Amino acid sequence: MALRIARDTMPAQGERSGQAARPGHQPGWAARLRRVARFWPQYLAVSPFYVIFLTFLLIPIIFSLYIAFTAWDGVGPMKFVGLEQFRFLVKDPTFWLALKNTLIIWVLSTVPMLCIALVLAAMLNSVKRLATFYRVAYFVPSVTSLVAVALFFGAVFANNYGLINDVLQALHLPVVPWMSNPWTIKVVIALLMTWQWTGYNAIIYLAGMQAIDTELYEAARVDGAGPVRQFFSITIPLLRPVILFTVIISTVNGLQSFTEPQVLFGSSASVNPNSGGPGQAGLTLNLYLFHQAFDNNNFGYGAAIAWASFLVIMAFVIINWRLVARKER
Repeated sequence: MALRIARDTMPAQGERSGQAARPGHQPGWAARLRRVARFWPQYLAVSPFYVIFLTFLLIPIIFSLYIAFTAWDGVGPMKFVGLEQFRFLVKDPTFWLALKNTLIIWVLSTVPMLCIALVLAAMLNSVKRLATFYRVAYFVPSVTSLVAVALFFGAVFANNYGLINDVLQALHLPVVPWMSNPWTIKVVIALLMTWQWTGYNAIIYLAGMQAIDTELYEAARVDGAGPVRQFFSITIPLLRPVILFTVIISTVNGLQSFTEPQVLFGSSASVNPNSGGPGQAGLTLNLYLFHQAFDNNNFGYGAAIAWASFLVIMAFVIINWRLVARKER
């Protein structure tokens, strides 16, 4: 009994040391540092990502925002000009032409690409034999070098001795000035983008379709719904989150088109380099940015175009997200 009483009346560890535990007491910085130091191998393992992100992404983004308010040729001293670059951008007709071309090419490529990708995904979902072969075949264009693909399309759609025009001549049909007409230039660029990314989106749609419960299709089949009705009444509604993802990704990629017009028209000796072809019909925002920053050494105005392009992309992403999310609700 005496032993139990002595144990019950023994002071706590904090009381023996003269530091009674206080409610809500937070450990000091030394204790926090010791706690962090315990997990230094884990922090060291993930540190390369943050170092690369900081060095090659975050710092350049902040720097580009700063030089957008300056006049700088990339070598000499920077001269702060405030909003002058953006004021000139608003009045620059070439910028608005590049924006118009970018939006037209985006519409011509994105809308058919996503529709074709949905149909291909539905076909792949029903294939039983050689399914892996077809998936790989459709995905190959998205991992092919874009420069090589652009060179190939330039040869196929060339005005003189192009494969398409040779076929048209063999069929006694009039040839098409693919690389000189303002609209056919946009069509060629859109076809290139559609060919490259249709398989990528089809594989994403296929993954979403395979996650749909097959019992829903069986119940619809019992009720007399055919494949087309099942596609529009079951597949499309349940794929809306996946469709939203592909729409946003395609919007971001489509509004940043650069390599396609650069390879197709940038080296043409008959037009101004990086102009996007005759009449600047293939001039996009990123191509105009490149032309101003690296050809004219006007890095301040190039940065202003980059941030204007960013705002345009964000606006269209928000619009697409609101439209698809509203339909989902």
